[in-house]
Amino acid sequence: MRHTALLAAFAALAAACRAVAALPDGAVPVTVAAVEQRSVPQEISAIGTVTPIQTVAVRGQVSGTLLKVAFQEGDEVQSGQLLFQIDPRPFQAALDMAQANLAKDRAQLVNARQQVTRYQQLVQNNLATEEQFDQLKANADAAEAAIVADSAAVQTARLNLEYTTIKAQIAGRTGSLLLREGNLVPVNGATPLVVVNQIRPIAVSFSVPQKYLDDIQRFSARGHLAVEIRPTEDTSAVQLGTLTFINNQVDTTTGTIQLKATFANADRKLWPGEFVAARLVLNVERDVLTIPSQAVMTGQSGSYVYLVNPDRSVRTQEVTVGRSAGDFVVIEKGLARGQMVVTDGQLRLVPGAKVEVKGGADSGRAAAAGGGDSAHAPAARGGR
Repeated sequence: MRHTALLAAFAALAAACRAVAALPDGAVPVTVAAVEQRSVPQEISAIGTVTPIQTVAVRGQVSGTLLKVAFQEGDEVQSGQLLFQIDPRPFQAALDMAQANLAKDRAQLVNARQQVTRYQQLVQNNLATEEQFDQLKANADAAEAAIVADSAAVQTARLNLEYTTIKAQIAGRTGSLLLREGNLVPVNGATPLVVVNQIRPIAVSFSVPQKYLDDIQRFSARGHLAVEIRPTEDTSAVQLGTLTFINNQVDTTTGTIQLKATFANADRKLWPGEFVAARLVLNVERDVLTIPSQAVMTGQSGSYVYLVNPDRSVRTQEVTVGRSAGDFVVIEKGLARGQMVVTDGQLRLVPGAKVEVKGGADSGRAAAAGGGDSAHAPAARGGR
C-alpha cells in the first residue's frame, strides 16, 4: 500500500513537471493582482442581540374581574390605548361612600365651628366655662382632621377606580395574552397580563474587546458612529443605525465592553431576541494602498510579496502590512500603486523565475479591481 502511494505521488509530480515544461520558457503559472488605492473602513465586528428600547410588563394594580380585553395578541398599540377593563362597580361604590363620608364630616365641621364662635362670646360674658369652650374647640379640630382623612380616602377610591381601566404606557407590540376575560386579576401578580415591547425604534446590544475602547471613545467624540447589521442567516439584508450607548464598565469576566446601537426599524424586520452580525465603523481611511491578503508571504525577515517585472520575471519585495480589511490588507510601506503582485502560485517561485499569468495580466488586474465590494468579508491571510 505504501509503494502504491509513492507511485501515485511520483506520477502526480511527473504530470506537474510536464505541465510546467509545456509553458513557454518554463514559466510558472500564477495569478496576479494590482496594487490599488481605495477607501478602507476601520471597523469592529461582533455578534449582537436585538433588544427593545423599552419593555413594559402590564400588571393589575387592583384586584377584580376582567371584563374586557381591548386588543389582539401581537397587535401594535399606541401609548394611552385601552388594553384591559376590570369590573369598576365595587370601586365606584367605594368612591361614592368616601365622597358621602366627606360631605357628612364637612357638615359636622360647619356646626362645630359655629359652636366654637358662639361659646367664645359666652365665655367672654362669663356665661360658659373655659372647659366647655376648650371641648368644643377640640371637636372642631377633630372635624377638620376628619375632613383631611376623608379627602385622602376619596382620592384613593378615585385612583383605584382609574386603575380598573388599564392603558398602554408605551407604543409597541403586544406579546402573548396571559389572562382572559372572566378571570380574576390579581394585584401586582408575579405573571404580567401582557408584555409590550417597543420595536420602532429598536436597539442592538453587542460586546467588543476592551482593547478597542480607546478608539471607540476617540472617534465617537468626533460624531455619531455608524453601525451596520445583518441577520446572521441573510447577509444581504443590511440595516444602518447609530451607536448610542457605551457601558460605564468593562465586564471583568469576558474583558469586553457592552455597546448599543439604535435602528429606526421602520420595516419591522428586527425582532427582539434575534441574533445579528454587527459591524461598528470607527473611521474610513482614504486612498490607502491595498492588495489581496493571499499575496502576502511570511519569511525570516518579515512579510514580503512577489512582484511581477515587465519581462515576466518575479522578485521578492519586503512590505509593511497594516490592518486587514476583509479580503484585502493595507500596505503601509514597500509597494506603489499599479504594481502587480502574485496572489496564487508563490510556493513554486524563486526570485528571477519567469511566470505566465493565468488568463492574462488584464484579467488578473480586473479581478483585483473588481473585488472592492468584498472588503467587508472575513480576511484570509497567508500565501499558497
